[in-house]
Amino acid sequence: MAVNTAQIKSLLEPGLWKVAGMYDAYPQMWSQYGMKVRKSTLATERKAQMRFLGLAQIKTEGGATAFDNSAGQRFIFNATTFEVGLGYAITRKSIDDNQYTSDFNQNNLGLTRSFAQFKDIQAANIFNNGTTYDANVGGDGVALFSTAHPFDGGTWSNRFSTDLDLNESSLTQALLNIQQNFVDEAGLKVNAFGEKLLVPIQLIPTAERITKSELRPGTANNDINVIRTMPGGITGYVASRYFTSSTYWFIRTNMEGLDIWERVKFETSMWTDDVTDNLLVKAYERYTPSYSDPRSVYGSFASS
Repeated sequence: MAVNTAQIKSLLEPGLWKVAGMYDAYPQMWSQYGMKVRKSTLATERKAQMRFLGLAQIKTEGGATAFDNSAGQRFIFNATTFEVGLGYAITRKSIDDNQYTSDFNQNNLGLTRSFAQFKDIQAANIFNNGTTYDANVGGDGVALFSTAHPFDGGTWSNRFSTDLDLNESSLTQALLNIQQNFVDEAGLKVNAFGEKLLVPIQLIPTAERITKSELRPGTANNDINVIRTMPGGITGYVASRYFTSSTYWFIRTNMEGLDIWERVKFETSMWTDDVTDNLLVKAYERYTPSYSDPRSVYGSFASS
């Protein structure tokens, strides 16, 4: 049923000192997670993860040169866009008799805000569900956050073997793990380092202390805060209300791999139904948040 005069009866007569209900929107978050917009031209976008050459080898005098002929495709990551829609109908009588159109405008009941928040929720779910393997994304056969990402000859990890609460020690160790343990598909080290700490709002006090203190946080020692100064350290954090756990925390690295594939940009349409005279307004968007390289993030899924 369309929005009708019974639903806005107080707006039909003068005398209200205020019409409320529309609040400031929560800031857009997905771009702060490090996600990059990529234009989608296909129903499913695919990325091939390749293996290049491994380490060079010692050559003995007069001996044969070692050949590495194992280069080639290893993993395929998929991103399939989904459709998002929302609309509403409002009767002509409600439009004609509404005395407060500047505060309850039939042309704008908050579609933009609804779509923006839905997109942020979908983007945050990449992290919230990051320990569950998604066969639709595919990739290397394990979850986004795993201790067993495969490469030729072994595995590498973008989470702790035992998840740790956020503190100075655990964040420092995570930053070192990124630099030490991230390798390519041939096992060669890559130039990965942490860029930004991502936390739920419950961890804001902890994040403030450990990322903004000039000196080492939580001690009486006059040591510098190495989180801010070490090579590959981070200079700040992002707090999101869309992270569903109060204890999980993440690090965004310098490696690309967090994406929003945009098939159809946000669009709106408006028309009047010839039979009912109802005004119909709707919006549409098509995209998907996804990941194409687990080296883009590091995570800890602490339970306490």
